[in-house]
Amino acid sequence: MAARRPRALHAVRTIFHADMDAFFVSVEELFDPGLKGKPVVVGGRKDERGVVAAASYAARSYGVHSAMPLRTAAKLCPQAVFLEGHPERYREYSQRIHEILLEFTPQVSMASIDEAYLDMTGTERLWGPPLRAATLLHDRIGARTGLNCSIGIATSKMLAKICSDFAKPNGIAWVPPGMEAAFLAPLHVSRIPGVGRVTEERLHEIGVRKIGDLARLDEDFLLRRFGQWGLALAGKARGADAGAWFAGEIGAYEDPRSISHEHTFSEDVSDAALLEATLARQAEKVGRRLREHRLFARTVELKLRYSDFTTLSRSRTLQEATDVDADLIAVSRELFRTAWKKGAAVRLIGMGVSGLDEAQGQISLLEGEKKERARQALAAVDRIRDRFGEKSVQLAAGMTADDRERVHENPAGLPGKDPRSLRKSR
Repeated sequence: MAARRPRALHAVRTIFHADMDAFFVSVEELFDPGLKGKPVVVGGRKDERGVVAAASYAARSYGVHSAMPLRTAAKLCPQAVFLEGHPERYREYSQRIHEILLEFTPQVSMASIDEAYLDMTGTERLWGPPLRAATLLHDRIGARTGLNCSIGIATSKMLAKICSDFAKPNGIAWVPPGMEAAFLAPLHVSRIPGVGRVTEERLHEIGVRKIGDLARLDEDFLLRRFGQWGLALAGKARGADAGAWFAGEIGAYEDPRSISHEHTFSEDVSDAALLEATLARQAEKVGRRLREHRLFARTVELKLRYSDFTTLSRSRTLQEATDVDADLIAVSRELFRTAWKKGAAVRLIGMGVSGLDEAQGQISLLEGEKKERARQALAAVDRIRDRFGEKSVQLAAGMTADDRERVHENPAGLPGKDPRSLRKSR
């Protein structure tokens, strides 16, 4: 990783939020120009479970939006083209975009596969004032990828994200230093990232509808009413990066506290063999991510959701932490067999791990040698998967799994998140 550029003393922060416009749809249009101008929905077939991962602007005019159930989207816009999507293409283009961002500053954090924060503080000598730098970045992304993006510029990540939303589609928006409060005051409180329907209703109860209303409230009152979240709201109303939502320095690496994967079936499943195979595939994915982060898991967790939406979770703490797929599969399978009502239809199944540590802890010499051989074999498998894809090598236990990669699920291989390279730079 490139060395970080020293900042000028007392420099005003300049934060960019670069957000690709209808990213999944736009990538699909590159491969099929006939989709341009049509209502397009990416995420799955119109008659299956799952949610909308992205909608073209033509589809949005009918009320379709991301995270909406696919079947709802089909009712709102039955003439839309529904695509399952191509996750491998999205990762490829996300990687290209990430490389462009790094040309402007080494301090880049990918918030998701299609959005990133850049700390551009102190880069004026290289790229000029914020608007000029953003224009250069915007044009370079378009020229090299054929994709449109929107860029928000502000003194905080939170405000930059709000600005990029104002800039859509394919624009740039900037709130100059000192103008934060004036810009935010007339906006509805729902504009604050992290304020969902429940929080919005609670704020309405105390007469808060605009961000300016929130900014005028006493912090002690907000603390009593909302707890620590109230203090975060007070900070956000001023344009600050308050609360966990925007915690962490841009470009900094932090180990995950937990790792999990889950799968929602297109139709409810009551076949034990298929359920266990799908669970095994989740365990393989979790094991691979553990090894990427060079972490060991102490606790294994199971998640089951039945057809009536009843959801249960079970967990087990291990005597010895592990990153080996076979261990994770065995424990999650035992949890499943104990928890599952035989014959009951399952809507969702998943597993995860927590209690993560860089050290495995004490282990017997014989067992240690056995685990090390397993890790060497899995390291070779991981290298093959890196080159040829996730399904190039699979354990027999997961071969029959219902495991089509869904676009809306957490993507593997997110650019800028490769722990193996990041750890080397620490």
